[in-house]
Amino acid sequence: MLSGKKILYLAAAIFLSLPVVSCRTSSNNTHTYRPYDERRNRSGSFSDDGTNTTRSKENKNIITPAGHGLVSDEWARLDIKLGRKDNKELYKELKRWLGTPYVYAAHTCGEGTDCSGLVMEVYLKVYDIKVHRNSARMLEENCKPIDVDDLREGDLVFFITSSDGHVSHVGIYLKDYKFVHASSSRGVAVDDLRQNYYATHFHTAARVITK
Repeated sequence: MLSGKKILYLAAAIFLSLPVVSCRTSSNNTHTYRPYDERRNRSGSFSDDGTNTTRSKENKNIITPAGHGLVSDEWARLDIKLGRKDNKELYKELKRWLGTPYVYAAHTCGEGTDCSGLVMEVYLKVYDIKVHRNSARMLEENCKPIDVDDLREGDLVFFITSSDGHVSHVGIYLKDYKFVHASSSRGVAVDDLRQNYYATHFHTAARVITK
C-alpha cells in the first residue's frame, strides 16, 4: 500500500500534468470593427458613376455613401478647413442636402433630387440666383467657362457621362478639389475631381454669370 506522502506526491504530479486553461480570450478570437458601408457591400463592385462603394485604404479620396446616419461623420472626415472668407451659408446648405437620395427630375432636400435640381435649389437659397433646370442649358445660358486653376467655392463643374457627347452632369465646387453633386447611385455626396472617373469625364469648370 502507498504511504500518505506517496499519495500526496502522486496527486501533485497528476495535477501539474493537467493543461493550463487561461481565463483570457485568445487574441485570435478578437473582432475588428469594419465601417457600415464595408459590411453593407463586400463585393467591391463599382457604382454606375464609377466610384468604388467599398472603402479602400489605398484610395482615401473616395467618399463613401452618405446617409444611413453617417451624414455628419462623412462631412467631418473631409479635409476641408474653412477660413474667414469662406461662404459658411453655402457649406451649411450643402450639408443639409448630404444623403438626399437620387431621384430623377426631383429637387426636394431629404426626399430626392438629381444633379441639376440640387444646383438649382442651392443657388436659389444661397445666392438668390435662378439657374436652368438642365445641366447643359445651365452651362450654355447661365455660365461662363473658366480655367480649372481658377475654381473657387460656388463655381460649377460639368461632366460628360453619356455616350452622346453632351453635358449630362453638374456639381458645385467647394475647395481642395472637392465638389458636391447628386450621384445617380449614392445620392448627394462629396467627391474629388482627381478621382479617376471624374477626371476622365470632366468637361469644364464654369462660373455663374450674375445679371
